[in-house]
Amino acid sequence: MLQSHWGELAALLTACFWTVTSLVFEAAAKRIGSLTLNLIRLCLALFIYTFFLSFRRGLPFPSDASADAWLWLSLSGLVGFVVGDLLLFKAFVVVGARVSMLIMALVPPITAITGWIVLGETLTMLNIAGMIITITGISLVVLKKEVPETITGIRNNFRFRYPVKGVLLAVGGAFGQAVGLVLSKFGMKDYDAFASSQIRVLAGMIGFIVLFFVLRRWNNVWAGIKNGKGMLLTSVGAVFGPFLGVSFSLVAIQNTNTGVAATIMSIVPVLIIPPAVILFKERVNLKEIIGAVIAVGGVALLFLF
Repeated sequence: MLQSHWGELAALLTACFWTVTSLVFEAAAKRIGSLTLNLIRLCLALFIYTFFLSFRRGLPFPSDASADAWLWLSLSGLVGFVVGDLLLFKAFVVVGARVSMLIMALVPPITAITGWIVLGETLTMLNIAGMIITITGISLVVLKKEVPETITGIRNNFRFRYPVKGVLLAVGGAFGQAVGLVLSKFGMKDYDAFASSQIRVLAGMIGFIVLFFVLRRWNNVWAGIKNGKGMLLTSVGAVFGPFLGVSFSLVAIQNTNTGVAATIMSIVPVLIIPPAVILFKERVNLKEIIGAVIAVGGVALLFLF
């Protein structure tokens, strides 16, 4: 039974891993900075992959991957890690992991649109309805109604409940993740998911190294390494995020429909509510809970029916 649903199970495990890593990386980013966090966690992840694959495949590096796999998986790593995760981690600092991951529920609809544009996949009316429902759920959380400015005013203006900068950063992260997922599927094919993830991590790490040289931020890296608590949190996040989370997400899309996998992985906004309240003492109102459920329900409608 489990064997026949391995892809779905891998997607569920991915959602659990990403829940842990989102909370851990939020705390780490506030201690050592989002840019520094991204580079250090990828360096740690590459070390873990090299050690793990040396025993699992007998190859410390994916030297048996085809040139096409290297090309598309490297592009996936640059888009997903350097663009997507950098924006997402900055959003963690501005609006927190819970709201950021809720906005990341946009990844499946964006993936569907990308597939329509790049791969010629069709969008049904149910697909479009799912996108609208997802956006509605997210809007319930990030928008709130303005109080009329005058006694006679009957304006129904809305404004963001959270900083616009943080919301836009999370949306940018969603675009990066979605495009990275499509590129991963295209480049990986039947190649080993963990070795594919190693290629993505290596490309992302090189991308951040170039970025640090351009921005001349190496002093931030040395300061981050000296931050004991920050490094501990980053190490935990590196295991659950770029190692377990990313690898199992590729296992999921390799063994089941990409849309179904993305749907299951999108339950992070719901899974993250209890720990966000218990560990970070965040205040969550009924409207935000309803918004999270509606957003995930819209994603389910988009892909499961």
